[in-house]
Amino acid sequence: MSDLFNMPPADSSGYSAKDIEVLEGLEPVRRRPGMYIGGTDETAYHHLAAEILDNAMDEAVAGYASVIEMELTADGCVRVKDNGRGIPVDPHPKYPDKSALEVIMTSLHSGGKFGGKAYSVSGGLHGVGSSVVNALSSEMTVEVARDKCVWRQKYSRGIPLTKLEKVGTTANKRGTTVIFKPDTEIFGERIKFRPNALYRMARSKAFLFRGVEVRWKCDPVLIAPDDPTPAEEVLKFPNGLEDFLKYRIKDTPCVTPRPFAGQATLPNGQGRVEWAITWFDDGEEGFFSSYCNTIVTPLGGTHEAGLKTALTRSLRGYAEMLGNRKSSDITADDVIGCAGIMLSLFIKNPLFQGQTKEKLASAEATRLVDSAVKDRFDHWLSADTKNATALLNYILERSEERKRKKKQTETARASATKRLRLPGKLSDCSRSSASGTEIFIVEGDSAGGSAKQARNRETQAILPIRGKILNVASASTDKIMANEEIKSITEALGCGRKENFDESALRYDKIIIMTDADVDGAHIASLLMTFFYREMPKLIQKGHLYLAVPPLYRLAYGNQVLYAVDDADKDRIIKQKFKNSSKIEISRFKGLGEMPPSQLKETTMAPEKRLLLRVCLPDPRNEEEQHECQATEDLVEQLMGSHPELRFQYIQEHAKFVDDLDI
Repeated sequence: MSDLFNMPPADSSGYSAKDIEVLEGLEPVRRRPGMYIGGTDETAYHHLAAEILDNAMDEAVAGYASVIEMELTADGCVRVKDNGRGIPVDPHPKYPDKSALEVIMTSLHSGGKFGGKAYSVSGGLHGVGSSVVNALSSEMTVEVARDKCVWRQKYSRGIPLTKLEKVGTTANKRGTTVIFKPDTEIFGERIKFRPNALYRMARSKAFLFRGVEVRWKCDPVLIAPDDPTPAEEVLKFPNGLEDFLKYRIKDTPCVTPRPFAGQATLPNGQGRVEWAITWFDDGEEGFFSSYCNTIVTPLGGTHEAGLKTALTRSLRGYAEMLGNRKSSDITADDVIGCAGIMLSLFIKNPLFQGQTKEKLASAEATRLVDSAVKDRFDHWLSADTKNATALLNYILERSEERKRKKKQTETARASATKRLRLPGKLSDCSRSSASGTEIFIVEGDSAGGSAKQARNRETQAILPIRGKILNVASASTDKIMANEEIKSITEALGCGRKENFDESALRYDKIIIMTDADVDGAHIASLLMTFFYREMPKLIQKGHLYLAVPPLYRLAYGNQVLYAVDDADKDRIIKQKFKNSSKIEISRFKGLGEMPPSQLKETTMAPEKRLLLRVCLPDPRNEEEQHECQATEDLVEQLMGSHPELRFQYIQEHAKFVDDLDI
């Protein structure tokens, strides 16, 4: 057995300096586009247009541009033009043989936003947006009008096709025009720009910055007969987010006749914040749309946290002023759960999570938004006591309803435990309340046995299932209802399915899919996620579904033991954590059932040490995410539906991206 772990001598591997590859220029972007735009799917495809539009918006936010044009042409190109200062075209001091324009378009981490002198507030701070779009485009043309001259340069796949050329003169025009077409070598032939998605993108920018006029244009041949997207439209909204909110909610009845809307300049020139908030009167679930420097932040972040804190503190304070003893019961969920919220923050040097900028991480944003909004919300409440009291009573009713549902859930869970008859299946936890509890859905009795020994009996339940469950995406309703594994899952959760789904009856806070770290395990996890997506989508939307991430390898050297989730993680750990790789004992787990309970607890089940992946869905009520909803549905149907030809098509389109295929 010891021979299994003996590493070959260093000089026999054939690994030498010639194996070290250095990627020059923009080649890293083309090799690994997912690192820069999140993937090569439709969302990433449209992110290219967002990057160029964001650059134009930065000129507007900085006060240099007032008009932005966005056009989708018949041949699939996107054209974005602004009347800002124009990208500099003079030779770059560090690269005197290149213009500043060429440096920006062909070099990562280059631009005028690092020092803070050219842009006090901007969305693109990583200096990669334009160059990444250039790298992933089969053709790109940039025209710059400045200093009474017009300059042009053409590129392909990140490489200049021409020198910077002076193509004319202009007396009174300035700005930058970018025309690009995504590369089919990267994205395939199937993905195209959707007019409606680009139109909504342009419209949201106009809403977010009231000082800009966005001119939208699309070739009519690209607009389907049932598509309401206009071929041309001038977008300008003088009331900013308040106009945006009114557009979103339309005729939805609200608790107060007018929204809480306004804007505030942040102290010490740190930026400004704008908001528009209303509360729905018909029990409709709320939404929270947030932005930073006109960049949408679908995962929220610190600016959202600041607004939640401000609203909650203000309403608690108002209740205390009225002598209401239930003021301390008000939570942030009570306040925002029924609210339609638009929040836009402009700050210097924002810190985002990842290049796609989906979540704001700037710590100071919480304090800045909290301070700015709370003061003005206090005044808003005091100025209209009639509507303020109506809002407070409404929030207190929601608080009481929340507490009532919690109590009902605890009672229902206790009674459900007595009613369930799942011998040999469900090993329930002892806690009577759903709060803080988890159920692990595991494959097979062997893994179930290890999980039962490794669990915390108070908060963790175990439900073993037998192999691969029914694929609900291709099965009839009768077949789904008759399936024993699906019945077991449904009964254990207690919340019902489809139109009968009731979150308040859910018996666990987290549902965790825990399968082996191999192909079969991934297949089982996919089948389970398909089940929840089709039968209990609200369970996913409410953030209850998770994937456990068990390790695939155990690495030991002396007294040091580490775990790796896959081959890449193993190689990284060996390189970074161990000095002598030849003496590392490497063992591969065959499955969860082969893992000792103590290791399973340490690596996969203990909350303080484990890694969980939350399964997310785009919000169908958010117009900007509706195309993602459709894309998700299409992908599930393609991969899991009853049409094998669609799966074959997917394999054909994506097989070229597979590396290191073991055949």
